[in-house]
Amino acid sequence: MALLLTLIAQGDSSTPSGARTSASISPNVFILMFGLGFLPGSFGHLFRSRTMVAAGILLVFLSTVLIPVTLQASR
Repeated sequence: MALLLTLIAQGDSSTPSGARTSASISPNVFILMFGLGFLPGSFGHLFRSRTMVAAGILLVFLSTVLIPVTLQASR
C-alpha cells in the first residue's frame, strides 16, 4: 500500500517535449491499483476474511474515484 501511495505521489510528470510539470499524473498507477484491488478481494472471499475483502473493495473504489479527480486536477 505504501508503494502505491508513493507511485501516486510521484506520478509520471514528464511531457512529450521533455519539460517536467508537477500537475501531470499518469493514470497507469490507478489502473494497476484497480486490477490489484481484485486480488485481496478474491483471496478474502476464499479465506473468508472480511478485512481482505474490504481492502480489495477499498482499492477498487479509490482507484475508480481518484482517476477522474487527478485527471481533472492535472488540467
